[in-house]
Amino acid sequence: MITKNSKEKTPRRRRRRVNSKSTNIKHLIEILQRVQRENELLKQELLKSRQIPSGKIGFAFLIVGALSLVGSITASSSTLAFIGLGLSFWGALFLFTRPIKFVRGSLLDWTAVSSYTTIDRMLEDLNYKGKGVYVPPYPKDVYLPDYLKGLKEMIVFISATGTAEMPTIEEMARKEFLVKNPKGICISPPGYGLMSLFEKEMRTDFSHINLESLYDILPKIADLGLAGEVEAETENDFIHITIVDSIYKDLYSRERALKSIHLIGCPLVSAVACAIAKTTGKNVIIVKDKISPDLKKIEVWYQTIEG
Repeated sequence: MITKNSKEKTPRRRRRRVNSKSTNIKHLIEILQRVQRENELLKQELLKSRQIPSGKIGFAFLIVGALSLVGSITASSSTLAFIGLGLSFWGALFLFTRPIKFVRGSLLDWTAVSSYTTIDRMLEDLNYKGKGVYVPPYPKDVYLPDYLKGLKEMIVFISATGTAEMPTIEEMARKEFLVKNPKGICISPPGYGLMSLFEKEMRTDFSHINLESLYDILPKIADLGLAGEVEAETENDFIHITIVDSIYKDLYSRERALKSIHLIGCPLVSAVACAIAKTTGKNVIIVKDKISPDLKKIEVWYQTIEG
């Protein structure tokens, strides 16, 4: 026989499970927001480190060192020879050891892992299966009413079921993390800061160029020390990007087994998606990626879709 008290216990247990799950998701959201703030701070440090004129200092030391060595031969001075060797050594050190290499190799990778791990946990808790859709921002010079100001920031929408339906512009403008209709989450692209860096270094606003011009710009990413080589081409209806020796390649390792990285891409792959979305003014999805066994080569196929 089931008593009245036993009937009342079941709803209470269910409520506890729902409350526990809701609390867990809120905690993960807080972690993700904190990690994203730390990541942005590190990207700012990266920008600052790029502004340090270590190359000019290195050349100056090498020139003075070379002159000292020549002077030591002329004057038969061992003191000048030691000074010249020392200056030449430090000049070479300044030229080939830049602060950016230390920043990119450890801290940026750590914050990226934390972000993707948190996103993985949230998607697993929410049981969301959709792809990441990169939604381009409205141009800065376009007037928008106050309640739509949030549309000037790029977002990635991950739906619950993988349907093509997108939230309304009003919902996206509110910059809410959890979206109800259709169900999904809106997050900041992990590569948006890098895309801004590309624009600054290339002195180009990607919203003012066409796709062919972007293809010419993307290989120059290698000059920033983020990858050994980058190639871009059109393949049928897809945009095919090949990245060799990316600094983020370890994020694709089997040991880390990150799932969200294949939905939204590593920071460099994400930055390319942001650039494509901003250039075309269309939504962008990562259709598939292919990683070589040694992680040296990353191939990504993007597709633009109408919003």
